[in-house]
Amino acid sequence: MQSNNSRQERQELVYLPVPFPKTPPSKVRFAALRTWWKEAWGEDGVLHEMWGDVLSAPRSGLRHMAPWLRAVLMVAAVSFVVLMAKAAGEIIFQQLHQLLTAVPRVQVGVDTSSGVAAVVDQPVRTYIAQHSAGLPVAASTVYTLWLLTGITALVVGFLTRSTGVRAAWTVWGASTVFMVWTATPQASRPVAAGLAVLTWTLLSAFALRGLTLRRRAVGRPAQITVRPEIHIPAPAQPVDDRPHSGCPFQD
Repeated sequence: MQSNNSRQERQELVYLPVPFPKTPPSKVRFAALRTWWKEAWGEDGVLHEMWGDVLSAPRSGLRHMAPWLRAVLMVAAVSFVVLMAKAAGEIIFQQLHQLLTAVPRVQVGVDTSSGVAAVVDQPVRTYIAQHSAGLPVAASTVYTLWLLTGITALVVGFLTRSTGVRAAWTVWGASTVFMVWTATPQASRPVAAGLAVLTWTLLSAFALRGLTLRRRAVGRPAQITVRPEIHIPAPAQPVDDRPHSGCPFQD
């Protein structure tokens, strides 16, 4: 009896089902990705059509290219401009900060210029030093800003003929003359102010280039329309001088 039972157990063990090995999830995802890649590069696939849009872009131009490609190019161009503007702004502000801090401090009564330029420059330095004591910036910074404003208004007014820049140049010159008049000793005040006005007038020939005091005509000019036409006279009808009788059948 034991032998029969052992044989039956062996037979049952032989016919037990073998479990099928499971595929790893990574291989399943890779197979799905490879299938999608093949379908996308197929005849009507997404990547195939996008690559066709890229190849046809030089012939189509910016106006007729694919909308998605035009959007990508616009985003890239705007990003490039923003990055360049940011870099240029950092460089400009850094150079301006170095320029403002490199100017020596303005001291009252100390001659830092010589010659004719000292007649205008020294009173301006003295006036700025006297009236910038309570400001949060140094007097040298105020003097540098005053100098940069004049140079910028002179150059930009000469190049662009802008009304706003020319107004800034006029205000800058008037304030300069006022500072020279105020800070110069009373004995030599008229001469110093006269030299300041003369210098500012000579420089205004460049900053106010093309400015005229003549009044422009307001009315609209008469419009003359020229329409070339050729008139061909109609040919004259021949006149029959032969006498005619009352009979209509007579030649």
